[in-house]
Amino acid sequence: MPSKRHLRWAAIPAIAAAAVALAGCTPTELHGYLPGFDESGTPTTDQAPIIASLWVGSWVAALVVGIITWGLMLWAMVVYRRRKGQTGLPVQLRYNMPIEIFFTSVPLILVLGLFAFTARDQAIIETPHEDPDVTITAIAKQWAWDFQYNGEAEDGSDTVWTMGVQAQPEANGDIDQDELPTLVLPVDKRVTIDLQSRDVIHSFWIIDFLYKKDMYQGHENSWSFIPTREGEYQGKCAELCGEYHSMMLFNVKVVSEAEYEAYLDELEAKGQTGDITDAYDRLANNPGTGAASTTEEEH
Repeated sequence: MPSKRHLRWAAIPAIAAAAVALAGCTPTELHGYLPGFDESGTPTTDQAPIIASLWVGSWVAALVVGIITWGLMLWAMVVYRRRKGQTGLPVQLRYNMPIEIFFTSVPLILVLGLFAFTARDQAIIETPHEDPDVTITAIAKQWAWDFQYNGEAEDGSDTVWTMGVQAQPEANGDIDQDELPTLVLPVDKRVTIDLQSRDVIHSFWIIDFLYKKDMYQGHENSWSFIPTREGEYQGKCAELCGEYHSMMLFNVKVVSEAEYEAYLDELEAKGQTGDITDAYDRLANNPGTGAASTTEEEH
């Protein structure tokens, strides 16, 4: 049987090979092939590295558990296989306390560890900006998106907006991306997006931003982050919301501050001003509001 010293010397080449392999990984591989990073490793938002790290860490933990489990299964199949000439059942063992403690404690430690890391990262991601540079209201509707860029005036006079329609696929299934609703964001600015739904439950998802949030009727929800890389990205509804759910798409453009301000001026010049959060809202009326009266005068 090899000594422990020999085992330690044998482990050195394996560790060195693993270090070399990891050092040669590209940013894409280091982030688990997730979107949200370019070839140089620049993230799309300040939260993308946190989310990617949580995912990759969870995958690594799951892979380690899988390798150990598969190894033990293979070992048991080989060592305890039925030999030629053997009959009956092998010796049955019961109440092996060390094994039972191991099978109970290890999964518990894993679950608590994953929960702790998830709770820590979620607390960071879900912390709203106290004084955001930009506040935008994203309004979901069957089956498109409206985007309202909120100003500072209390009467909403400096608020501008765009109203979108659902994707219109051609006969071959192609979709004209230029016709989709577009959300414009300034790079390196603290952005808070207030999420609202006009009808049913939707989910706001910018794929390369690695995060999604549900949009409930009558429930305020928001997401604060900082876009850190200019570019064009794709968004969609991630909650099944009816017949044309798959057509509920939108584009995202992260631009410079000057381009962002020019875009707002363009919307204002078109007359697209004012607060539209209540326009066309199917949930604007409470139950019974506007219903026919049933007083004695009708009789």
